[in-house]
Amino acid sequence: MHIGFLVFDGLTNLDLAGPYEVLARIPGARPFLVGKTATPVRSNLGFILTPDKTFENAPPLDILVVPGGSGVNDLLDDQETLSYIEKSSHEAKYVTSVCTGSLILGAAGLLKGRRATTHWMARDLLISFGAEVLPDRVVVDGRIITGGGVTSGIDFAFELARRIAGREIAEQIQLTLEYNPKPPLDAGSPERAGEGIVMDVRACSRQMLHERRLAVIKAANRLYANES
Repeated sequence: MHIGFLVFDGLTNLDLAGPYEVLARIPGARPFLVGKTATPVRSNLGFILTPDKTFENAPPLDILVVPGGSGVNDLLDDQETLSYIEKSSHEAKYVTSVCTGSLILGAAGLLKGRRATTHWMARDLLISFGAEVLPDRVVVDGRIITGGGVTSGIDFAFELARRIAGREIAEQIQLTLEYNPKPPLDAGSPERAGEGIVMDVRACSRQMLHERRLAVIKAANRLYANES
């Protein structure tokens, strides 16, 4: 079972590491990192990740996992990457994303008319690609599975593990990882964090969000132009 994790400069560490830790433990799983080239990439916090495969030599995928991160902005205009995702979607049993990775799926034309989710600061942007956006932590629409912000990648991975290997195996993996979250804080969603914290977080991301909005508009215009 080939599981390809897309890697690119500026991806969010946990978007990748969370689901990788779960999915790699499914019996028969053969996970690997796939990049546009074999050149190492740098995550948002400076982790260096070396692709195991490239778009040219990666085997057909059973599962595609697309993380999010600040680097998503550049990928929205990267035709080589979008073409690889679109091509892989024809072969894969499941096409998945974490956080703003769903914007990449949208730019590749995979979310039109589909239910999907993403990070709370990007939900309005996902609408541009024709998705029905839900605030849920994990959204399953057929073979398309999308996770919300960052840590939801772990939850989406357990849902996928349950579907592939059964509940018992998924629970064994959960226990192995001792995944039993009890956060000491209660600000993990904009609804619970309070207006002041939400405003502060948005302010810290203002420039990136502005650039992302422009990138989404350009990608959506191109997507619909190609259909006409």
